[in-house]
Amino acid sequence: MITRKTASLLVACALVLAGCGAGGGSGGTPDPAGELTVALQFPPRADYAFDADDGARLQTLGVAETLTTVDADARPAPMLATAWEQQGNAWRFTLRSGVRFHDGTPLTPDAVVTALRHVAGVEAPPRAIRDIGLAVAPDGPDAVRITTTEPDPVMPLRLSSGNLGILAPAAYAGGGAPEYLRTATGPFVLDSVSGSDSAQLVRNDDYWGEPAGAARVTVRYVEDPQARALAIRSGDVQFAEGLPQAQLDQVRSAGAEVVEYPNARTVPLQLNQSAAPFSDLRVRQAVTAAIDRPVLAQQVLAGGAAPAADLFGGAVPWGGTAPPPGADLVRARQLLAEAGYTEQNPLTVRLWTFPNRPELPALANAIQAMLGAAGVRVDITVGTYEAQEPRVLAGDYDMFLNSRSYLSDFPDAASTLTSDYTCEGSYAIDQYCSPAYDALVDRLTTTVDPAARQQMFREAAAMLTRDAVGVMVVHPLDTAVLRGATGFVPDPLQIRPVLPQLSPTTG
Repeated sequence: MITRKTASLLVACALVLAGCGAGGGSGGTPDPAGELTVALQFPPRADYAFDADDGARLQTLGVAETLTTVDADARPAPMLATAWEQQGNAWRFTLRSGVRFHDGTPLTPDAVVTALRHVAGVEAPPRAIRDIGLAVAPDGPDAVRITTTEPDPVMPLRLSSGNLGILAPAAYAGGGAPEYLRTATGPFVLDSVSGSDSAQLVRNDDYWGEPAGAARVTVRYVEDPQARALAIRSGDVQFAEGLPQAQLDQVRSAGAEVVEYPNARTVPLQLNQSAAPFSDLRVRQAVTAAIDRPVLAQQVLAGGAAPAADLFGGAVPWGGTAPPPGADLVRARQLLAEAGYTEQNPLTVRLWTFPNRPELPALANAIQAMLGAAGVRVDITVGTYEAQEPRVLAGDYDMFLNSRSYLSDFPDAASTLTSDYTCEGSYAIDQYCSPAYDALVDRLTTTVDPAARQQMFREAAAMLTRDAVGVMVVHPLDTAVLRGATGFVPDPLQIRPVLPQLSPTTG
């Protein structure tokens, strides 16, 4: 479990990296006997199924728990398991004693085996454990043994995925989808749900760890960001997530506390290296020099993002946090001239993007103007991602402004570094191929030590920057707003439960 001390370290780091002030409360005295109403932006779309992303929603609510979590350094930390040890193709996890499910039954090795066998055996297992040959069995009275086809260096991190929550054996007795009401172990009991509209949580008074900060929470799923902002301003809810920059001043004026913190997501301008002009390193470097990333973050996106110095940024311990330089048009024009592009022979390129993330078209227009100042003509097409993806993956494009989460279900970057940038990567839009890079990433398959892995992540990101593999433009920020609540601690990794830390306030 992440302690308050560890959580405090995490939020301090997150807020410093994001360049924002301290937050987490809206005045008043915490009232642990009180109730909260919250507005969350992502409703359950698969009835809280663990084999879908809904499983992570149960983790966020503080209802379901996993065998492991992560600490402030994005390294594995105890949750329902207190210790682990690798033994060849297997990992042995020792279970926490004294834990009871919400239905009163104890946490046992057999219960964990039932839960993990179920989720590993569905037609499409969660991405965290897909295609690794996972098998699980009891190993004595207080442990389980998890084996994989090949030795797996990150199993403790995999098991922090919210899609691998452990429910009581009774949850699986029906043979179909698990029964998630009153069968988990977390600080909140999921008492009732109303489809994808709302849910009711009550404090678990028999919780093995630190109790939840509110006696009861009403969860409302509100997809419209303006509706979430209105609910905060009217006092209908005491906590809301994911408010856009345009709404923040309004909720501040209503007396709300706004917390902004890093998101493990990058907006990259991807450049097709499989063909001219971006097969030429000088042209890629010229594009990088012409784009003013601090201006894009602070002015175009009104401070709703941090300028990207590398692939990762401040959401993870291994990300670069020093701001990148502004535009250098002299260097950009010089590099273009060296590559044969001048006023008499200007470079013209296509820039594609999509509107699903509303910041992308605005960024595309600003990038068009910045490149134009360096002498590059840019034709913009805003289309559907579904139509664009096959062509960009096939290398039939010039520039593609994308939005990419670089952590897939658990806080380890190996999956993204492999799929996006290796020679045979399945999502290698940039068409980058470097034997030296591939050799570095291949070492991750046998590197267990978290610190060593994170150092390799840094080296890989530096190599991508050195080779001008696209332009890492910005890292969007997440937002949380409190009015009548306190205790929020940002978690850029989106592993730690959000709601149990919140307390209603009085006064």
